Amino acid sequence: MITDNDLALLHEKLDYLTEQVEAQQRQQQAFDELKRDLMPIANHMIKLTIDELEEIGTDFELEDLLFLFKRVLRDTRIWVSLLDRLESALDLADEATILGKQVFQNTVETLDKMERDGYFAFARGSWYIIERIVSEFSEEDLRILGDNIVTILNIVHSMMQPEVLTLANNALDSLQVETPGNGKPPSTLGLVRQLSDPKVRIGLSKMLTLVSSLAEDSPQEHRN
Repeated sequence: MITDNDLALLHEKLDYLTEQVEAQQRQQQAFDELKRDLMPIANHMIKLTIDELEEIGTDFELEDLLFLFKRVLRDTRIWVSLLDRLESALDLADEATILGKQVFQNTVETLDKMERDGYFAFARGSWYIIERIVSEFSEEDLRILGDNIVTILNIVHSMMQPEVLTLANNALDSLQVETPGNGKPPSTLGLVRQLSDPKVRIGLSKMLTLVSSLAEDSPQEHRN
């Protein structure tokens, strides 16, 4: 005899089976809708693939793809090494960027200090001198200067000797000393008295040697 409990249990099972069937139907319907949506996309992709493969033609074979894949797997260590080097290069680039910023900052500070110390002002003044030289001297003057530069340097070298500098300094000092006797020229007798001073005689001897050297013929005159 079927009781009410049995009927209730039977209804529960029927409801469960009905829900399962409906759920399966919904899943099937959703799958069918997805398939309908994807079919045009898949057909388009297949068509594009066929077109691309047609462009390749007989140049592509499946064996080539397999060979490439095996080659990549075989050279895994090389790929890892390349990646490591790439990472090292990126790290080096970061460090170079930081170093470049520091160098740029140091350069700016150095240029600012040179500006404050007057280096650039001195360079501008030197450029003004160069412009004056270019405007005042011709190419022929520069050629003559080049022919005689050794002689000029020898003269400058001789003038830089200590005894020559001392003589020039003493001469300048003596010119700045006021002449005794309220600026009146000395008498002949006074000049004769000065000849008794050994320094005066030495100086006079040097002056006479200088005058004698000025009277000597130049090398050009000898050649003529």
